[in-house]
Order: sequence, then structure tokens, then C-alpha cells
Amino acid sequence: MAYSLDHFDGASAPAAAPANTEDSAVFGSGNVFADLGFENPAEERLKADLVIGITDVIERRELSQSSAAKLMGVSQPDVSKLLRGRTGGYSLERLLAFTRALGSDVEITVRRSEPTHPGRLNLRVLENI
Repeated sequence: MAYSLDHFDGASAPAAAPANTEDSAVFGSGNVFADLGFENPAEERLKADLVIGITDVIERRELSQSSAAKLMGVSQPDVSKLLRGRTGGYSLERLLAFTRALGSDVEITVRRSEPTHPGRLNLRVLENI
């Protein structure tokens, strides 16, 4: 059931509104950034995956944002933004440097692609970092 929040005061359940019967489902490409029309969707996906890894390391090591910031060489507000997925202004290289600063190894492999399509960018975490 779809809900309308036009008259929702927060104290009671929102008023029920009829569902749109014209809704349809569309299969995604496998990359949400491509589906949303980002200019460099493969790079954005890699950045998102790196931020997930950085978040995991910070949580596993039980680091405060301030402690993580010192290790990464940025301010605490920058770490906060990054942990909320705000990757604008950070290159892949810088995110990889943050990953290394937090104690994880980074390995990059380049191999030949099929001549029928451009090469792909993939990130594979070999173990919990």
C-alpha cells in the first residue's frame, strides 16, 4: 500500500492513499550508478566499495572518527562525510591511500580485455579488511 505524507503529523499512521496502478519494474544494469546516469559509473561503484571497506576497518578496529582521521591524514568532518558515502572530491587513488593508511594491503591487477568491449574496473576484497 502506498502512503501519502501530506497530512502526516508524526503522531499517527499516515493516511492511506491509493497505489499507482501504472507502476512497472525495470531490471537494473547491475551498477546503480549507471542506472542513475552518473558520468563514470564504474569509478563511482569502486569508490562506494572502497568506502564500505574503509567503514568496515574503522568499525572492526573500533576507531573513533577522530582517530581514523589522524591515520588517514584528514579532518574528522571529512571522515564523517566519507562514511556517509560522500566521495565527491576524492579520487580512487586517495581512497586507496586511506585504505592503506588504515592498515590494509592494496593489490592492483591489469589484464587483457576482450577486444570487443572496453576494459572493466572491478574491486575484489580477498578477505575482510
